[in-house]
Amino acid sequence: MGEHRATLAAVAARAGVSPSTASLAFSGSGPVAPSTRERVLAAARDLGYAGPDPLAQSLRRGRSGIVGAVVGERLLYAFRDPVAVALLDGIAEALSPSGTGLLLLSGDAQHGSPTPEQVSRMPVDAVVFATCGRDDDPLLDLFIGRGVPVVAIDGPDRPEVTLLRIDDYGGALDLAKHVAELGHQRVAVAALPLRLDGRSGLVDDARRAVVGFADCRARLTATEDVFGRVPVVEAPSNVVEEGERAGRLLLSAPQRPTAIVAQSDLLAVGVIRAAEALGLRVPDDLTVVGYDGIDTPWLGERVLTTVVQPMVEKGQLTGRMVTELLAGRRPADVHLPVHLRVGSTSAPPPV
Repeated sequence: MGEHRATLAAVAARAGVSPSTASLAFSGSGPVAPSTRERVLAAARDLGYAGPDPLAQSLRRGRSGIVGAVVGERLLYAFRDPVAVALLDGIAEALSPSGTGLLLLSGDAQHGSPTPEQVSRMPVDAVVFATCGRDDDPLLDLFIGRGVPVVAIDGPDRPEVTLLRIDDYGGALDLAKHVAELGHQRVAVAALPLRLDGRSGLVDDARRAVVGFADCRARLTATEDVFGRVPVVEAPSNVVEEGERAGRLLLSAPQRPTAIVAQSDLLAVGVIRAAEALGLRVPDDLTVVGYDGIDTPWLGERVLTTVVQPMVEKGQLTGRMVTELLAGRRPADVHLPVHLRVGSTSAPPPV
C-alpha cells in the first residue's frame, strides 16, 4: 500500500488551529503569533508534511510556475555547448526570484521534440526559444495558438514573438574584414546546422535556399559580402567532433583554403584539430576564426580569434523579458552588440 501524504488540514488539526491559520504560518504572508507558527511547524515535522504543493498553489493563482525552454538539437546539446549552458543559467538566475522554474524541451523533431498533443497539455506560463529557433518552427505555431507568451533568442523572428538578438551580421562582418585585411583570399566556412535534419557536408544551392536559422544566415551573408561566394561545409551539430570532420573535408580540397571561418568556437576548435592532424600549423599555415567567445581549454595557451557575444547577459535579459510578459506587459525587442577579439589563431596567409 502506498504512503499516505500528510495534508495541511491534518497539520492544522494536530496544532489546534484552523487550516487558514496553518497556511499563513507556512507562507509567512499574514499575522501569525510566533508561538502559533512554531506549533504549526512542529506538527508538520511530526506528520512529515513539507508544506503546500507548489504546483497546486501556483495553479490556483492561474500559473504553473514553469517556463519552457526550447533548445535546438537534442537535449544533450544543452549540456555540451557552453553558449547554451550560459544562456540557460542566465535565464534561470533571472527567473529564480519569482519562484519560476525551467522545463527543457528539445526543438529537434527527430530526437524527442514534443508532439502537438503534448504541447496542448503542457502547463507552461511562457516559452523561451533559447538557441535560435527556425522562423517556421512548428512548435512556435502551437504555443502561439495556445496564447502562450514567447521570447526568442536570435530567432524565430515573428510579430507575435518578443525577440532578443545579437548583431550576428555585424560581428561576422568585422571578423571577415579582419581575415581579409590579413591578406586572405581563399576562404571557406564551417557552418552550424542549417536545419535540424542531420545533414552534413558541402552546401549546394538547394541547401542554401532552405537555411532555417537566422544566425547562420546572417553570419554566412556577412562572410560572403566580403569574400564573395565561398565553399561551405555544414556540421550536423555544434560540437568539436563535427568541426573536426568539417575541417578535414574543407582541407582536402585541391585548392586548400588559407583561412577557415567557423560559425562557432566549438567548430573552430575542431577545425584546428583537423589541421594539426594533417601537419598544418595554426596560424602559420592556416588561419582559423570562430564565433561566441567561450573558453577554449582545448587550445592550451593559444587564444582563438573570435566574435564575443554576451552569453550570460542574454540569458538574464531574456528572463527579465519573460517576467515582464507574465506581468501583462510586452517588453521591447532587444538588440545587443558583440565585439571582435583578435587572438593568436589568425595571421597573414603563407607566402
